[in-house]
Parts: sequence; C-alpha cells; structure tokens
Amino acid sequence: MLIDAHCHLDFPDFDSDREAVIARAKAAGIGGFVVPGTTRARWPDVLALGRRDDVAVCLGLHPYFMDEHAEEDLEALDAELVANPQVIAVGECGIDARFSDTWEAQWRLFDAQVRLAKRHTLPLVIHCVRANDQLAKRLRQLAPPAGGLIHGFAGSPEQAKAFIELGFVVGLGGALTHLRAKRLQRAVAALPDDGYVLETDSPDMPLAGHQGERNEPARVAEVCRQVAALRGQPEEDVAAASTATAQRLFGVGIIASGVSE
Repeated sequence: MLIDAHCHLDFPDFDSDREAVIARAKAAGIGGFVVPGTTRARWPDVLALGRRDDVAVCLGLHPYFMDEHAEEDLEALDAELVANPQVIAVGECGIDARFSDTWEAQWRLFDAQVRLAKRHTLPLVIHCVRANDQLAKRLRQLAPPAGGLIHGFAGSPEQAKAFIELGFVVGLGGALTHLRAKRLQRAVAALPDDGYVLETDSPDMPLAGHQGERNEPARVAEVCRQVAALRGQPEEDVAAASTATAQRLFGVGIIASGVSE
C-alpha cells in the first residue's frame, strides 16, 4: 500500500466529495494520507481530518499565504503543537522565490518555524520554489534535529543529494511526469531507496495529461509507476520503499489503516 505523503484534503476543493476522493484513493492502493496545514485559519479543518486513522497531520504557515499570517500565529502554532501531540511535523512552511516582495519576511517566518520544530523535536515539511541552494544553506546553519520533507522537489541530482545529507527526504509528485522535467527525472533515477516519498499535493501539482484538472491522492499510484520506470525497479519495490520512508520520517505507525499489511 502507498501513502500520499503530502495532500491538502482539507481544502475547499474537496468539500463536495471528500469521502469519494478518499474512496478512489483507497481503490487505487493508497492506504494513508499526510495533510499539512497552510494557515492558522485552516488548522481546525486539518486537525479534524487527523481524527481519521488513515490521516496524519502537520501544522504550519505557508509562504504562499504571507498576507494571511500574523505575528501571533507563531505563538498559536507553538500552543497547538503542545495541545495536539498527534501532529507529526511542522509545515507546510518554506520559501518561494516567485514572491520577491515577501522574500525577507518569508525567511523570518521560516526560521521561526524551524525553531519550533527544534523545540518540539518534529520534522519539517518544506515548500521550496526556485531556492533549493539557499534553503540547503539555511538548513545547514539551523540544523533541525529531526530532518523533514522537501515537498514537491523539482531540483537537480546534486541538490537532492545535499538535502539528503542534511537528513531530509524529497517529495516526488506530478512534476516528474512532464516531458520537460529531464533534470528532475535524472535526480529521481539517482536517489537512494530511502531518500524519497511519493505525494500528489492535491488539489495542485497535476500530472502530465491532467493539466487544468483537480489533482487527487489516487494519482500517487501513477507517480509510483513513473518513478519505478525511471529507476528501473518494480512498482511494488518503489511503493514499499516510499511507504517505509514516510513512516520512518513521520513516526512508525502514524497511519493505522491500510499501510502495514
């Protein structure tokens, strides 16, 4: 069975058919889901999903939504991590170089969340767009003890290696399915078996052939097929490796339904 290591099942995109989406994923062999929080306003919905035995949750403040964050949200995040020991990681946090007007504020918010991850000895779930080298340098300086996930990785073999040496794994999703993603495909082929997890970023990060459509966790099965082809490995080996890595990263037994059979 597979784990979708990063999907936003709390988003309103799924309000009309969330249970059907989960059922389709189960039918495709996905037994568990990791749902990260993006804003303080979304945390209650994320925590509600975390009451399911097939969902594990993270809480964080995403750089895409800088205008929705307030200074007191960091104190609130700290309090939520204390009050909700079932939270498996700090995130989704990170850096997005597409938004240069908030660049410095993004780094301050990211650094603060790394400090919280260190305080609570939790891994990080990190969004990084066009800033892999800067992020690796900052992680080397801050040295979070529990590592984490570089979600939606789209970098080079060398950048993947740098993150793995820092105790992180990379998240592989729809980006690798596109013909133009030659550099990323080389990185996927070169990864160690314990260096990646599979994800969809649903409802975003569509696979090739599905542009413009809502992404769903069921499609992590297609990601698995394409990763297996790139690595020259059986699909069942890729599925087993990615599931084992997700469980190792986030904690053994984080998802009780359908991933340990």
